[in-house]
Amino acid sequence: MGFLSWTAATGALLLLMSLASGWINRGPLTTFTLYLIAGVICGPWVLDLLHIDIAAHSVLTAHLTEIAMAASLFITGLKLRLPLRNPGWRLGLRLAFPGMLLTVAGMSLAAHYLAGLSWPYALAFSAIVAPTDPVLASLISVNDARDDDNLRVSLSSEAGMNDGTALPLLILAVTLLTTQQPLSAELLTHWALKDVLWAIVGGLGIGFVLGRFVGQYVTHLRHAHQDVAPNDFLALALIALSYAAAQTLDASGFLAAFAAGVGLRRAEVRVISRQPADAFDDSEHRPPAELLVNPHIRHDSFKPDPARSVGLVVGDALSFGDTVERLFAAGIIIVLGVTLAQHWDPLGLVMAAVLFIVVRPVAVWLGTTGIKVPWQQKLIIGWLGIRGIGSINYIAWAYTHGVAGPEMTRMANIAFTLIVASVILHGISVTPLLNWRQARIAARQQKERE
Repeated sequence: MGFLSWTAATGALLLLMSLASGWINRGPLTTFTLYLIAGVICGPWVLDLLHIDIAAHSVLTAHLTEIAMAASLFITGLKLRLPLRNPGWRLGLRLAFPGMLLTVAGMSLAAHYLAGLSWPYALAFSAIVAPTDPVLASLISVNDARDDDNLRVSLSSEAGMNDGTALPLLILAVTLLTTQQPLSAELLTHWALKDVLWAIVGGLGIGFVLGRFVGQYVTHLRHAHQDVAPNDFLALALIALSYAAAQTLDASGFLAAFAAGVGLRRAEVRVISRQPADAFDDSEHRPPAELLVNPHIRHDSFKPDPARSVGLVVGDALSFGDTVERLFAAGIIIVLGVTLAQHWDPLGLVMAAVLFIVVRPVAVWLGTTGIKVPWQQKLIIGWLGIRGIGSINYIAWAYTHGVAGPEMTRMANIAFTLIVASVILHGISVTPLLNWRQARIAARQQKERE
């Protein structure tokens, strides 16, 4: 196939996905599952049109997945408008830190005793597959800034923060594999201070300060100049600056991107809170600022007040960030489907069953001990821990940092197979599960009204 043929095929696929979006939303298969199937069809197993080895192009894979992850984490943080004291945030913290540590511990044992991986590779494997993915979790994450569903908030905040746990553990495993150093007190101290403490605190601090400062400053400029023109590149600028600044200072770029989104949202909340109550239709509830403006009309004659100015800022960021996220996610998942033929390992299905059915649910249950959460919600959270582009990024990161050899190839193949299983199984089950939960909530509310 030539360039024009591939261009036409890409356009046809995107058009088909757009036209079938209503059916997809109601059906058992998610958009990402269909992209995965399209990749498998184009790959060696079916039509044999494409041969792409993600591992062989690990540098490119790492960069592309970094962009997708950073964009998704920023958008996730931007949509989380609830106060930081909200129970959903507290639950997300439990899932992202103690819950993630328990998941890594459980999967390390499984990888060593069931898959036969050595302890450093077992730790690397568990760090790769433990974190939930912010990119593919669009069906279970917060829909928009008005979404205060405790389940969605907790899953979104977990996906935003769990790189603070998983990536340091992957760094430790890669250090042990590439330097051949024994696990000493000196090594652990350096790792704990630099790759854990500073990476988390520095990443969150850098991103939050940038997001909040830029949000408030750009809002001030828009209001001062009565500017209603679109500024789509604001999101790209914040994502790039926060990620690059954090990485340059050896902090976590992913946490910085997430915190930048949270910081921009905090700037919006601050502007809205300072407006007179009579400036809103409902004086008791101050809506997200992006709802005060029409994002599709930029030639209005109105002179924006600070609330509408920050609404334009946040609306532009959401629109552009969502587009970047979906574009990169679609391409990466199609490539995953193509490369699966070269990285298929049936043992990955066994490890997927262990993670999805045993380790993740137990880690969620133990990690949320002491928090009042309905048992049904714990079960749903325990199941809906989708793995995806973040795990692919971690595999590529390990390759680019010198990990190689037959055991690395085997570990990566098991992880790739597990990721594919997650995309399919979680994609099929998410809509029925959420519908069942919503029906129970509606029934309980109806009973309370009676």
